[in-house]
Formats: sequence, structure tokens, C-alpha cells
Amino acid sequence: MIMGDICTRGCTFCNVATGRPEALDVFEPAKVADAVAKLGLAHVVITSVDRDDLEDGGAGHFARTVELLKFRSPGLKVECLVSDFRGDDSAVATLAASGLDVFAHNVETVRRLQKYVRDPRAAYEQSLSVLRAAKRHAPEGRRLYTKTSIMLGLGETREEVVEAMRDLRAADVDVVTFGQYLRPTERHLAVVEYVTPADFAWYRETAESLGFRYVAAGPMVRSSYKAGEFFMEAMIKEDAARDAAAAGAS
Repeated sequence: MIMGDICTRGCTFCNVATGRPEALDVFEPAKVADAVAKLGLAHVVITSVDRDDLEDGGAGHFARTVELLKFRSPGLKVECLVSDFRGDDSAVATLAASGLDVFAHNVETVRRLQKYVRDPRAAYEQSLSVLRAAKRHAPEGRRLYTKTSIMLGLGETREEVVEAMRDLRAADVDVVTFGQYLRPTERHLAVVEYVTPADFAWYRETAESLGFRYVAAGPMVRSSYKAGEFFMEAMIKEDAARDAAAAGAS
């Protein structure tokens, strides 16, 4: 997690501290790239708190981190789990052009429950627009995968979850994960229900039938659940090989 540990938003499901964050560490991107190179990682997920205090929401800091990661470790796959940047299209464009492989942003819940679950500055349509924009601003000739996550057990209905799936596919989102919401403390939203394994399987099968490239669903699944696991790695490599073959044939 970059850009500190104090968030400018107060979502009712999240236990991250809120308040006024400290100034950015301008050397942080280089420190992260150095640490990842030393660890010899093949896939890394970079995330952050919301930084509404910054003009670009921290998109430039994310982009510098990705660029240095790729410079230090050219074969590294980089996923960024980001805020909605207040819906700022130019901020999304900055990160989308940085060379990252997976642009992740979570809608968190279904449309009806947004105002109860997320900070008022977040919005369902705003999140969808950010995910659409990431694909639109991907550099020509480079695939950028988009990913999101939905928490279950907050009182949503099956029909509402399927509606969210359809909205996400309309935004060309490639990957979706479903996990059980667990209450961090008594001050946070209560759990309405514990979703059964059979229901998780139904959500996974339904999402796959709607065309998502990859779906993970289960009680302990979270946003970056097995982010570098074989299936996603194979999907990225397969698409890269297909693109290279198409370029060679043209």
C-alpha cells in the first residue's frame, strides 16, 4: 500500500483510519521498485488509501511507481487497485498509460446499497465510468485488463448482483471477484447474511456465462485474491502471444 495509511474517505465497511494524510514521499516509487526487484516477484499488487487531498487523487504517484517497477523488473506483471480519482478522466488516463497490466477498481456493492456502504464521494456510475475510461485510455497495441470486486452479505438480492454483473460487462470489465463481507468492528456495518458455498458457486457460474474472462467467488475471496495465480497469468500470456502473432501476420 502506497501514499500512507490515512484515508480521506469514510466508507462504513472499512477499518482504515480516516483524516488528513501526510505529504507524499517522493522517493516511495523508487523504494517500492527496489523492494520488489530484491524480492524477485513475478506479480505485484499496488494499492492505496483514497487521497482526495491531491489534485490528481494520487494517479501520478501510482504511474511513477508502475514505471519504475517495470524499469527495474521488465517481466513483472503489475496490478493497481485504485480509488475512483473522483471520476477524473485525466487521472485515469495517466495511470492507464503507465504500463500497468491490470487496472482494478472496486464497485464494492450493488447500486441500491452504495449510499449505505461507501463514502458519499463515491458513486456506482462514477466507478463504472472509471473502469470504462481505463480501457479507453490504454496505449494503442497494449492490452489493459480491468478488474473489480463485490462484497456479498450486505442485504443485496441475486437480481441486484446480476444487474451489477451486466453493468460491469457493459463497461468491458474482464475480471470480477465475489467475497463475504465481514464486519471489522461493532462500529461498522453489520453482516446481513452469510452467503453459502452453493450461492457463491452460482454467482461464479453466472458471471462466467456473462462473459467475464476470470471469476473468483468464495467466502474468503478478496479484491486481490490469488492475483498472480496461474489462470490470470496464462490469460495474459495467451493474449500477448495472440497479439504478437497478429502483428507478425499484418
